[in-house]
Amino acid sequence: MRDVERVLAANEAFYTAFAARDVPAMEALWSDRAAVACIHPGWQPLHGREAVLASWRDIMSSPNSPPIRCCEAVAQVFGQTAMVVCTERFPGAELVATNVFVEEDGAWKLIHHQAGGVARPSGEDEGETLH
Repeated sequence: MRDVERVLAANEAFYTAFAARDVPAMEALWSDRAAVACIHPGWQPLHGREAVLASWRDIMSSPNSPPIRCCEAVAQVFGQTAMVVCTERFPGAELVATNVFVEEDGAWKLIHHQAGGVARPSGEDEGETLH
């Protein structure tokens, strides 16, 4: 499997763990050795594996955590670092996200996730789904 495909598979595993509220799977996806950071929409930046994973445990344990779907993922690989830019879709909401990975022991591991609001193109109806 090519690196781009492997990175996209790691990205999909991230969203699968998030949607399934699978804490052990989420923990396994984040780097054990590299510095990690995360910026959830509207939150201050989180630094360090413990703070980042604690935030995911809190989000995934919340009964208000909405179902999420990753769409339009595009990966770029730069040696042992990779980046995925994608759209996160929730009921009634859409975010744009960047996920950064490093290759660690033959697997692509997350080191950074950031998601935030995205403006709708001019003239687009609020009820339409972006493609």
